[in-house]
Parts: sequence; structure tokens; C-alpha cells
Amino acid sequence: MLQSELDQLDRLSTLLDAKYRIPFTPIRFGWDSLLGLIPGVGDVAALGPSAYLIVKAARLGARKRTIGRMAVNTGLDFTIGAVPLIGDLFDLFFKANNRNFALLRDELSRTVDAGAPPPLA
Repeated sequence: MLQSELDQLDRLSTLLDAKYRIPFTPIRFGWDSLLGLIPGVGDVAALGPSAYLIVKAARLGARKRTIGRMAVNTGLDFTIGAVPLIGDLFDLFFKANNRNFALLRDELSRTVDAGAPPPLA
């Protein structure tokens, strides 16, 4: 069950940050970047799925420190992403959701490696 939840969160972070590729380049982007192009409401709309990822991480047993780092990543993405043009470029390269999923994956593998039972959802 834990693995299926992680797979779901991985798909979500990929959809938001790296689903598509700019042709002939290694640059990937997702719905977070696309929504960020809509002035005013785009970054707010992208905040919901990003917050969901953080809430799920907390429910899966991530430490407060990890949740805090995830919140900082999402806060930076939201704040800087709201600045026209600069924010769009920042969204394209920062990829807060992929960073947050990597933090969660590392956190959960740390607890499994330490011999602790996997957290219950």
C-alpha cells in the first residue's frame, strides 16, 4: 500500500514538473509551469497539488524537518513563481514538486534503512 501511494505521488510530481519536454532540448516542464503562465490565478491553482504532496508526506510519517524543507520549496515556488517572466523561468528550472518528492522518498528510505517499520497511512 505504501508503494502504491509513493507511485501516485511520483506521478503527481512528474505531472506538475516534468511531464513534457521542449523539443530538441533536455528541458522538461509540467502543469506547474503551464499554470504559472496564467496571471494571478495560475500559481494559486498550482499550489493545491503541491500542498497535497506535503500533506501526504506528513501522513506517511515524514519528520517535521522534512516537511519544513518541503514547505520552503513550495513557498519559494509560489512566491518567486508569481513574479511575471522571472517566475516562469524559475518554475521551469526549480521544480519544487520533484524536489519535494525526492525529499519524501529519501526520508522514507532512511526510516526503512534504520530498521523502523514503514509508517502507516
